Amino acid sequence: MQRQQVPVEKLRFGMYVAELDRPWTDTPFMYQGFQLRTEVQLAALKKYCKHVFVDPERAVSEQELARLAAPSFRVRGSAAYPETTKVEVEFRHAQPMFEETARAVPEILKPASRPGGVLDTKQVKESVTKLTDSVVRNPDAMLLVSRLREKSAQAHARALQVSLYMIVFARFLQLERHELELLGLLGLLQDIGKTRLSPAILEKRTPLTPAESDIAKMHVQFSAEIVAATPGLPPGLPKLVLLHHERQDGSGYPQGLKGDDIGLYGSMAAICDTFDALTAPRPYAEPLSPSSALSYLYKERGTGFHAELVEQFIQCVGAFPVGSAVELNSGEVGIVITQNLVRRLKPRVMVVLDPKGAPIHPHKILDLDRDPKIGDEVYKIRRTLEQTKVNVDPRELFI
Repeated sequence: MQRQQVPVEKLRFGMYVAELDRPWTDTPFMYQGFQLRTEVQLAALKKYCKHVFVDPERAVSEQELARLAAPSFRVRGSAAYPETTKVEVEFRHAQPMFEETARAVPEILKPASRPGGVLDTKQVKESVTKLTDSVVRNPDAMLLVSRLREKSAQAHARALQVSLYMIVFARFLQLERHELELLGLLGLLQDIGKTRLSPAILEKRTPLTPAESDIAKMHVQFSAEIVAATPGLPPGLPKLVLLHHERQDGSGYPQGLKGDDIGLYGSMAAICDTFDALTAPRPYAEPLSPSSALSYLYKERGTGFHAELVEQFIQCVGAFPVGSAVELNSGEVGIVITQNLVRRLKPRVMVVLDPKGAPIHPHKILDLDRDPKIGDEVYKIRRTLEQTKVNVDPRELFI
């Protein structure tokens, strides 16, 4: 059956929007094609389009639409987090703070590697509070710092990054401040049980055997035991650390939970943990680019991951994630310092290399949303680059 043109005023929930009357990149929608099921989607279509093209064969049934319309939890909250500092200002505070926290985390988590060991709750909470304070003021600054520092496959480095993604995602979803800190703790501690696994399993460069895989999966239970034994942590945290490997279709572990039974926090944890795992160095595979990792999450939405939360996470991270290295049509190379949630191909970029690859000092900042020009041509991003090909010292930014 051919696609049908429908005026936006006549759209109904359950329709599959396959094409717009304008380029997708001129709208807030991250990927082409989606099921119309929320008022937010409908409002965006009415704002940016006069008509769309729907695929009748991919419309959902009334029963499915009712299920989607009545989830067991709300995805978005109502807490307001206006940016109180510019990224340039917050970066100067975030950079030393993140480095200090990165150095402290291995020692903070070290006691968990010993049988019966418990964490220093005060240090754990203080670390998460510092991250949260910065993210609340301006989320792009801390993300920029974390993206530009050298990546590590070590468990404590990944724990810190996942914690940061959880806090940023929670802020984007407008959850309450105490929830931001709870989710920051969850991201930091949900894999702490890996400290009790053998390095032979954690660092293996070939696929795990079924027996080894069963042992590796035990880290989730170890994490719950460590968190439960640590006094002063939120009482619900031990149950939450069990959720980040659960999947929407019931194929996850350790409980085989399905759909909304995983809950908001567990569904968020699954997305953030997977995104970081795919983009971090791994003993057995090369890291994926952020865009490839987002594509994977989008492909698995509804089966592996909560569909609406995946879409929200993609909106949160952006088409050009903060810290991405990009080549401009001028031949210059820059670093994305803030994203643009509406005009996704037009973030703010700090130009750090000239067309010949020579460093530019001082760096210049281009707000592509204002359509700056080089000669008669408007600046555009030509392509993204591998981060390793752009050697930028974070300490040299914004000076």
